[in-house]
Order: sequence, then C-alpha cells, then structure tokens
Amino acid sequence: MGRTYLVEESIGQYLTELSTKVKPYVTGLLIGQCSPQRDYVIRAVRTPPKEQQQEESVGPPRLASLDEEWITTHASQVSRMLPGGLLVLGVFMIATPELAKDGQNALRKLIFSVEKSLSKRRLWKPTEEEVSDRAALQICSATKKVVCRTYDVQDPKSSAKPADWKYQSALTASWVALGCTVNVNIHIPLLATSPNHDLEKNTKNGLNRWSKQIEDSVFLINGQVKDEDTELLEGQKKLRGNTQPSTQFSDVKVLTQLGQAASARSTATVQVCSGSINLRGAVKCRAYIHGNKPKVKEAIQALKRDIINTLSDRCEILFEDLILNEGPQKKNFGREYHVLPQRLFVPVAGSSVMLSDYKFGDEAAGEIQERFVEMLDQPVQAEDMHIAEDISTVDICPVTDSPSDTQQAQLTKATLLLKLQQNMGLVVAAAVAVLASILSFNYFSD
Repeated sequence: MGRTYLVEESIGQYLTELSTKVKPYVTGLLIGQCSPQRDYVIRAVRTPPKEQQQEESVGPPRLASLDEEWITTHASQVSRMLPGGLLVLGVFMIATPELAKDGQNALRKLIFSVEKSLSKRRLWKPTEEEVSDRAALQICSATKKVVCRTYDVQDPKSSAKPADWKYQSALTASWVALGCTVNVNIHIPLLATSPNHDLEKNTKNGLNRWSKQIEDSVFLINGQVKDEDTELLEGQKKLRGNTQPSTQFSDVKVLTQLGQAASARSTATVQVCSGSINLRGAVKCRAYIHGNKPKVKEAIQALKRDIINTLSDRCEILFEDLILNEGPQKKNFGREYHVLPQRLFVPVAGSSVMLSDYKFGDEAAGEIQERFVEMLDQPVQAEDMHIAEDISTVDICPVTDSPSDTQQAQLTKATLLLKLQQNMGLVVAAAVAVLASILSFNYFSD
C-alpha cells in the first residue's frame, strides 16, 4: 500500500489557478512534513520563471527544455526558509495533455536531483527509520486529473509507487511549535596548510564538529526531560472541533555537554594555524510538529536540525554575499569582522506555521518582500515580518596573511619541543630501566 498525503485545502485552489496559466507546463515544489503514518503537505510553490523562458516559448512544447539546475537552486533557496520539521517533500508538474506521457520521467529525474542538491548542504544524516519517499505530483491542465506517485530517494533504482492525495481543511490547526534560544561561541582554527585561507571550507568543518555537540545535547521541554518514545502531548487536553490556527507552544532549553564523557579517550593534537574564525551570538530556533500523537523524539529531532541548519545557512549566505561584493579571487584575508544575517519569521496565511528568512542590516523590508514573492509565491506585509534576535557575528582573525619560513620553522620547532616534553617521561623511564639492568648484570658478575 502506498503513502497517504494529507494536503492543505487551499493548495488545491492554488494548483487549479496555476493550471489556467500553463504554457505548456509549470513545475514547483511541495513543502510539508513526513511522519511514519502519513505525510502532510502545507504549501505548493511554483518554480520562479526565468526571463529567457518568454523567448523560448515559441515552437512545439517539450519537456527536454526543463532547466534542472534552476529548479534545484530554487529548492535550495526555499529549504533555507523552512523552520525545523518542514522540508521539500517532492515536486509537482502541471502540463498539457500532449506532455503527459513524458511527465513522470521528468518528475522522477527532478526528485533525485533536488534531493542530491539538498543533501549536500546538510550537516546531519537521516536516521535509518526516517521516511525517504518523495512525492511526484502530475496534473493535466485540460482534464485536471491528479496522479501522485512516490520514489525512494535512498534507492537510485527506485520505481514509482502509487500514493493517495487527500485534501483537508485546517491541516495545521493542532500542530505543536517548539522554540529555543541557543548561545553560540564557536572557535574554528584556520590551518596553515589550508590553501588560500579557504574560510568557507574551514567554517563548515568547524560547524560539523559543533553539530555533533548539538546532537549529543540534552533538551528540556517546558523544563522537563521527557522519554523519547513518549507522546509529546501526553497529559494535555486536545481541543476537539478546533479549526482555527492555535498552535501550542513549547519552550525548550538546550543543555550542551561541557566536555567528553569520563570513559571517552582524549588525545591532544598540535596543529600549525594561521588564524581563527569565531562565531558568536544567540540564535532563535523553531520547529513544528503535526498533532497526530507526535513522539518526543520527532520534536527534538526537528528542533536539533533547525539549530544546525540556521547557523549553517547564515554562514553560507554570508560567504555568498562576500563573493558577490568582493569577488571569488580574494585570497588573503586580514582581520575581518562580519555580522551574520538576522533571522525573521513570517506567518503563513490560513496556517499556524511560520516561515523564516534572513536579513542583513542594510536590507530594506521591500527586498525581503520581493524574495518571499519570488521564492514562495507569497505576498508578505512589512508589519508581519518579526526579527527574532539580536546581532550575531563572525570574527576572522589571521595570525599572519602567509607565515614566513622563519615563523614556520619556529612553529615546527615549538611543536617538536612540545612532543618531546610529552614523551620525556617515557624517555626517562626507559633510561632508568636500562641502567637498572646494567647494575643488576654487574652485581651478579661479581
């Protein structure tokens, strides 16, 4: 039996309106949440049109002209705007009847391309029990016939499986929101051997180490440690017949371990560094979970991923901005101080779920509004944009722009001396053992 997709009722109207504008096809993304029993689709977002598509529309309709890179780039941009618990669940295509035959093959290709693009950016790995099916929705613009199939993105040879597509009103009315503030103070060394001070690569490596600390942290939900397999809403009354968005909010505290467990073996590594990157600030994180008996582990996993994603995404946005403003050829960095973009949240019409975006200090509200229309096909009022946090910073502190031979020799010498000091105890012990054996030999010889 295939998967069931419960779909926000307003999406049906949105897709119908798109089908009247098809020339000859339109593609887009399905946004929602997976769960073991069923999946939830809360938004459908069309792919932004490219300017040259207007000129390319002349001639017979064909799917071979699908711009795969443009669609996957859109998916990557949209994924940054999703809080914890939400993800790109699949892709859709509305096409004329003459394109219907090739539509499913095109959708299959897009699903795997989108998943590959998104997985490259993640600093976390999916769990074994996680749902890996993604939806391929095809709609005929003439007959309005809907065909939904799924593909397992963990299996490159996966074949299509049928799926149910069911509309439901007030889909997110009983969802649960979790929020927390995480204080960040991450020190990332810049290795002297790293070519051209590759800041982005070093930062990602440092965030990888930090993400493991987040994974191992303890999460207090409303001041309590809860067993992962218990229901998140256990003991709470559910309001029956409630169709108005009224999300229950849970406040979460994140307790990060200060050091390694006593049983863990610790080793010291001496590395020659040319500087460091310091990330400091407090980031606001949020996750949403469906109201159908969610488990505590589902909620914590969604919030963990939002914590990791929000810092990783900001650094990615910052480096993209630096390349745009300073060019990719910049190699030597002096002492630099940058401000990470701030997170803001925006409500979704008719839903209790909020989407997010990132704003640099000099960005006007109009630019954010344009981005929501382009990326999510959603108009946003300036007064509905809520900046959630204070400023977070990136401090890049090189020791020198390129260590000289003399400095390198001094660092190497210091490293060798340190290693010698560490091993001095072993050297002395060995010498004492040799001396004792000589004395013992002489004593018995006499």
